[in-house]
Amino acid sequence: MDIYRTARERMVETQIKMRGIKDDKVIKAMLKVPRHLFVEEALRDQAYGDFPLPIGEGQTISQPYIVALMTEALELKGTERVLEVGTGSGYQTAILAEIALWVYTIEKYPTLQERAKRILLQELNYRNITFKIGDGSLGWKEASPFDAIIVTAASPQIPPPLIEQLAEGGRIVIPVGDAFSQMLVKGVKKGGLLHTKNLEPVRFVKLIGAYGFKE
Repeated sequence: MDIYRTARERMVETQIKMRGIKDDKVIKAMLKVPRHLFVEEALRDQAYGDFPLPIGEGQTISQPYIVALMTEALELKGTERVLEVGTGSGYQTAILAEIALWVYTIEKYPTLQERAKRILLQELNYRNITFKIGDGSLGWKEASPFDAIIVTAASPQIPPPLIEQLAEGGRIVIPVGDAFSQMLVKGVKKGGLLHTKNLEPVRFVKLIGAYGFKE
């Protein structure tokens, strides 16, 4: 029995729908995915709260609304190959895997990805996710092009390799800025160029890498 079902339904009603998220696929995914599995056991009573939570290695699981906002902005129909930069807890990965055809996810910290992999593959039985350890700012060239790219850490710029690896007509959603001021940006690739617009101010951990922040 899922003792967290009521909390998850309340989360979707009050944090997701009431803030304007309308994509049925996103709403259904967030109603289904057991967010509490992706946080430490001691924090499970807070798993459906309206805030991020620590997951180790100085990283966090994002606020539910931000997960929904970023996923909706990707405009997924169900046929896409999606690159996720920053596996983290694996929660955003699961939401993507519920909607997309295939998810390629990169993580810098092996300890985080191993935990996420165990939950996603063994506990939740996803079969449309490929994992990699590495510098997410470099993307995943051998698996490109991607129909959508989501970056779950803030970068001072949109890394050029990610733009290159985005398919024509593809969408990228990424927080851009520094440690103090960040804007969630959506880009659409048209005619080989990325056309961007700002979504809303956010606060993410920093993307460490060749095209992100230095250690």
